[in-house]
Amino acid sequence: MERPTIAKIDLDNLGFNFRSIRAFLGDGPRFMAVVKADAYGHGAVECALRLAAEGADWFGVALLEEAVEIRRAGIESPILSFGGVWPDTADVFLNERITPTVFDIEHAHAIGRAAAARGETARIHVKIDTGMGRVGIPAGDAAEFAEQLSRLENIEVEGLMGQFAVADDLAQEEFTREQIGRLHAASNAFRSKGLVPSLLHTANSAGAVVYGDSRVDMVRIGGLLYGVGSDIIPAGAAMPEVRPVMSITTRIAQIKQVAAGSSIGYGRTFVAERDSVIGTIPIGYHDGYRRCFSNRARVLVNEAFAPVVGRISMDWTTIDLTDVAGAEVGSEVVVLGHQGGNAVSAEDLGALAETISYEITCGIGKRVLRRYS
Repeated sequence: MERPTIAKIDLDNLGFNFRSIRAFLGDGPRFMAVVKADAYGHGAVECALRLAAEGADWFGVALLEEAVEIRRAGIESPILSFGGVWPDTADVFLNERITPTVFDIEHAHAIGRAAAARGETARIHVKIDTGMGRVGIPAGDAAEFAEQLSRLENIEVEGLMGQFAVADDLAQEEFTREQIGRLHAASNAFRSKGLVPSLLHTANSAGAVVYGDSRVDMVRIGGLLYGVGSDIIPAGAAMPEVRPVMSITTRIAQIKQVAAGSSIGYGRTFVAERDSVIGTIPIGYHDGYRRCFSNRARVLVNEAFAPVVGRISMDWTTIDLTDVAGAEVGSEVVVLGHQGGNAVSAEDLGALAETISYEITCGIGKRVLRRYS
């Protein structure tokens, strides 16, 4: 018998979001659908298959394993793996037709040797660090790196990519524009060495929405596809209409009448100030319903908000039903999503956790069943 804690994934909303974002961005750039981190917690295979049917040009993942998963599930479109080339993985990239991101000359050598052994030419994308400071060839070293690449056989530099650091912060617009300029300068450096990337890309969701000149040849859209991310789009900026793809529901497992002065949960962090009705629901921090929501978050029962009371534990959460009419064991509880005219959004929960909506959906655990519609 299944526990009633379920993440419902609305693939029609995913399709709507794809079409809405594509219409907003226009017909110029190719559209890379980013399905890394299990499609931000939504299910990479199911989401990738729907996005392929909608017309996604490329798919982006963080790991080679993620790329292999969706390739073997039936994705035929190009897949870019952002995570570099680890030792002994070059043959897998070629076997599975996965495009690697290169940010070290040894990555390129490994791919080149594997391609030469097959009599093939391997396509790669080169990551330029334009100011993110994470991974990538320092922008100032682009010409030198291009020179090294130009000596390698069996390698084609198909793409050159950057990563925005603060596209979500208009107060730092100057830095974002500097990053755009550095990527174009790197492209010129590559061209001066005889390498002509056909795809220049740096725009993430926020960058693509806010900075039209960042879209160039391709955009990489992640969180916005899943209907989250209004907290990473600058306030006041025009943005496409998107609809949440994930909702999380469960059901009340037990209801208790407790007297004023009774304490609830570990640490006795909640003490009832009045005679109260307390419900227990089967979701906890192992499911991604974070402990920091204790005594702060609220859920929906019978279209009314019910506050979380007491400390969230690994498997259970307690809620105050005193002011909720008609609640009973088995009543549906919306932890994330809409019920009637009210809603709890990933952005709401992200704000409580002092993080972003992406982390909320990515953190929903595997034992929360995904159901697709």
